[in-house]
Amino acid sequence: MPTQIEKAHAFRALHERSGTFVIPNPWDPGSARLLASLGFEALTSTSAGFAFSRGLPDYGVGRDTILAHVADLAAATDVPMAADLENGFGDAPETVAETIRLAGATGIVGGSIEDATGRADAPIYSLEASVDRVRAAVEAARALPFPFTLTARAENHLHGRNDLADTIRRLQAFQDAGADVLYAPGLKTRDEIATVLREIDRPLNVLMGFADGNLSVAELTELGVKRISVGGTLARVAMGAFLRAAEELRTTGTFAFARDAASGAKLNSLFAPFA
Repeated sequence: MPTQIEKAHAFRALHERSGTFVIPNPWDPGSARLLASLGFEALTSTSAGFAFSRGLPDYGVGRDTILAHVADLAAATDVPMAADLENGFGDAPETVAETIRLAGATGIVGGSIEDATGRADAPIYSLEASVDRVRAAVEAARALPFPFTLTARAENHLHGRNDLADTIRRLQAFQDAGADVLYAPGLKTRDEIATVLREIDRPLNVLMGFADGNLSVAELTELGVKRISVGGTLARVAMGAFLRAAEELRTTGTFAFARDAASGAKLNSLFAPFA
């Protein structure tokens, strides 16, 4: 198993080389190991997928539980693991910094901080507050004994604020505050993504599942996207298949759903090295 420092340097190198890489989102050690077995070079957690797996809504899990979860993910495979650290689990920059310090002790090598408050009446922090929070996260990340890759997220488009100009201002401010990667989940079109890329000078993460489903990895690479994630989509796909199978069982009493099940022998073979 590579050390955390070795994983951190490998993760940073993925952002520095040419081209695009896909960083899918496991929600438990089993899904992490399955993704690693398919050859993905890095993984990142999904707070939504993990919450759903615990029977909770997104943002329904506290910091201590999330940190224990990402520690399990980091230990599950030999590929670099980053984490969705939500909004840092508090408003104050000091709380965000503490979250980064604690996250650095879990084995992960990167993480994201978003500018969403979690409050329906004021869903996005002011620009000034958002920058202060990113700056605090950057300072905490730089103080860790390995290169922690910090991603700063502008959440406008997930909260009904489809103001691309403001999103770009925020990403530029996060860039100036020292963020290593920029991320605006909810960008939906090729034109939106291309416009953002023209206005920033950091690697851009694009979330598929919210973006245009017709855009391929090749097309996103051509645009200049560095990193592609899928958030809770894989978890929702798995749960969608589970619900369809259970509904078939309940309503028709048939078992056609079993045709799509993964082979127990294959899963045993994949997981045997970890027993």
